[in-house]
Amino acid sequence: MPTILHVNGVYPQFGQDCFIAPNATIVGDVVMGDQCSIWFNAVVRGDVNSIRIGNKVNIQDGAVLHATFQKTKVHIGHNVSIGHNAIVHGCTIHDNVLIGMGAIVMDNAVVNSNTIVAAGAVVLEGTVCEPGSIYAGIPAKKVKEISQELIHGEINRIANNYLQYSGWFKDQV
Repeated sequence: MPTILHVNGVYPQFGQDCFIAPNATIVGDVVMGDQCSIWFNAVVRGDVNSIRIGNKVNIQDGAVLHATFQKTKVHIGHNVSIGHNAIVHGCTIHDNVLIGMGAIVMDNAVVNSNTIVAAGAVVLEGTVCEPGSIYAGIPAKKVKEISQELIHGEINRIANNYLQYSGWFKDQV
């Protein structure tokens, strides 16, 4: 069973057709849309501030979502993939975004729609990532604009694959 805990009487809320891995942890003021998946060892901590997650979002193995007490919230749009071991902290991620494996997105950063944050990139506090771009490096910088093909191909492919993967497990948990 996943660990799902309330904080001061506020429980996480889940949309329809979601998959929560048996060892995922979700606590507090978390509201999740439909067709989302929280994978093995992922942690979504809405204890010190709120976390809002749109539809068709996958939070992959070992990823951590958290905020800052009374300062920053986490807002994630629709059709977003957050890669293995990524850290998303007190920031806004718009629709159709891929956060690569091991990437870090810091407080008050904004990742606009149709954007890829490369694996291992560090998006510093307060950074605004332009829509339709790839950001990479430490600190993350725009390395190029991405084509509509890549937006609709890679970003959508990964999000859709995670819908398929979650279907493999839903009847077991």
